[in-house]
Amino acid sequence: MIPSSPISTKNKLESQELFKISRFKPLIKKTKPHKHEGYFELIFIAEGEGFHWIETENYQIQTPDFYFLKPGQLHFWQFTAIPKGYVMMFKEEFIDAVKEVKILQQMQQMGELTRIPAWKDAIVGQIFEDILLAYQHPDQYSEDLIKGYLRVLFSKIANHASEPSSNGKENPLCDKFLGILTQQSPLLHRVADYAAFLQTSPQNLNQSCKKKTGKTASEHINSQLILEAKRNILHTDQNINQIADLLQFNDASYFVKFFKKHTGETPHQFRGRYFG
Repeated sequence: MIPSSPISTKNKLESQELFKISRFKPLIKKTKPHKHEGYFELIFIAEGEGFHWIETENYQIQTPDFYFLKPGQLHFWQFTAIPKGYVMMFKEEFIDAVKEVKILQQMQQMGELTRIPAWKDAIVGQIFEDILLAYQHPDQYSEDLIKGYLRVLFSKIANHASEPSSNGKENPLCDKFLGILTQQSPLLHRVADYAAFLQTSPQNLNQSCKKKTGKTASEHINSQLILEAKRNILHTDQNINQIADLLQFNDASYFVKFFKKHTGETPHQFRGRYFG
């Protein structure tokens, strides 16, 4: 059955809070589809069974299981056995762009990596436990200790990334565009709108994205529109007209054509594959 509530955005960090870690709540329950606002989430599940839905993919939990969620990604859980593990959240500002440039580079090298299933590396669980202890018992060295552990953790994660997303090259314009794109709702549709916001030309924005990701800004916009459409088709009970309006399409018929062009099926067909 399709969930009736709209997609919510959660913020589990206080306004001035940059970092938090806790043990996973030992509960068997299904969470509602939601996104996280402005922070990354590292999740390590040592024990437990069930499913983790990220965007349009439904993963069966394979412990020890690891997830790296970026700001704006949609997900929810459905556990069938009590989970044990850790949840770590941090904003990008927690990583000093000058002092911890290595961590930022490691995060970029992870590319689109979201999950490492059955990650049988004994030290990973201990890293999370040590970070938790440093967080719960802060002293003058705690933050340095936490960031040192993060470097080790991200080095291990980066080894699992099949391809660096940008060959380690920085591209501030494209990075800022992609950040805005994933958090902008309702979405703008034109490259020119984003270019104006970023005080550059559409041509420069397209070239910047092409150089870093192999895709133009226009292609990224279309991909994000499709992702937002799929989120609302699968995780709300809104009809196609309502979703077209939410995503700022002029009319539902154009939205249906756009969706079919990029996915090969209509929104109704896509919803039907999951819910019958």
